[in-house]
Amino acid sequence: MADTPHVAPSPLLSTPGAVPPPEGSPDAGVAWHYGDPFAEQRAAVRSAAVVDRSHRFVIAISGDERLTWLHTISSQHVAALPDRSSAENLSLDINGRIEHHFVQTDIDGVTWIDTEADHGPELLTFLQKMVFWSKADPRDGNDMAVLSLLGPDVASSPAFLEALGVPALPGVYDAVPLTGGGFVRRMPWPTVDSFDLVIPRSELSRWWTVLTAAGARPAGSWAFEALRVAALRPRIGVDTDDRTIPHEAGWIGAPAEHGAVHLDKGCYRGQETVARVHNLGKPPRHLVLLHLDGSAEGRPEAGESVTADGRTVGRVGTVVDHFEWGPIALALVKRTVPVETALVAGPCAASIDADSVPRHDEVQAGRAAVDRLRGR
Repeated sequence: MADTPHVAPSPLLSTPGAVPPPEGSPDAGVAWHYGDPFAEQRAAVRSAAVVDRSHRFVIAISGDERLTWLHTISSQHVAALPDRSSAENLSLDINGRIEHHFVQTDIDGVTWIDTEADHGPELLTFLQKMVFWSKADPRDGNDMAVLSLLGPDVASSPAFLEALGVPALPGVYDAVPLTGGGFVRRMPWPTVDSFDLVIPRSELSRWWTVLTAAGARPAGSWAFEALRVAALRPRIGVDTDDRTIPHEAGWIGAPAEHGAVHLDKGCYRGQETVARVHNLGKPPRHLVLLHLDGSAEGRPEAGESVTADGRTVGRVGTVVDHFEWGPIALALVKRTVPVETALVAGPCAASIDADSVPRHDEVQAGRAAVDRLRGR
């Protein structure tokens, strides 16, 4: 991923205690932590925390045909996405490999998309090239910025409703407008109670002050990443490579199932691979959680090999220290590797978390049809 952000560093980096991320981090431009990353994670899980994610690249799409047009060139079923609703979505290449992952929210006649900083310009260029005759106008929307508000207190404390100025918090993948511009949407990850504020960039510092005054602890990207990894949510370009298909990353399913690929929609680029693997095959790799040996000198880096008896069986994705589990990582590992296999990830011994391994024993519709034809 890119070493430099697409916009100037966040003004929140000047907040007392803010520590910038290490060189080369995909989260350049926002705070890594505010002095106690484990306490920040605990706050996000047990009380409330706010994370600056203003390095996300934002795209705005206006036009009466924006949803039907986007429906034809992406993996999610969004042609009739209701107003004030959100979805996760993918752009695939012709072979079904993932090129972009993004979150979209349609509100008051505009579809807002946010994605990774270094993927955003390419995604925007692709969208602009695909408009043709449709009534859709994708444009740079980076006058807006993202904050994430996490933790059970957000939903239970009246202080946050008052701070947000909304009568009620939205349901999962729903959104409500905010006074003064922007909106708040609810996401199903990285914690059970996760809310993204997409707000005018000029209001970033004001909103930070409002939310921390309501009781949210300042938290850095380290906290967000640790909880994302624990929730088995991949990050494009870090936990995926140029061969990754949606089935490997766990991005299959309707919006209510927290997926980014709808299996019951019309043609789109890459659909043939999606349908073939879903109906007849199984993914060659799957995303799993690794527990790393904390006593090892050094940690693996994203992209390093995962090996078993000296044989490469996967690749490491995000590596992070979790406040309860210690050093953990996401990894794409060959589906045939038994869960009890002793692994090595970079300089560390590693083991697969058995609860993270997806099941592949479902009866596939296409395979069942073939078996019926063969009299099995």
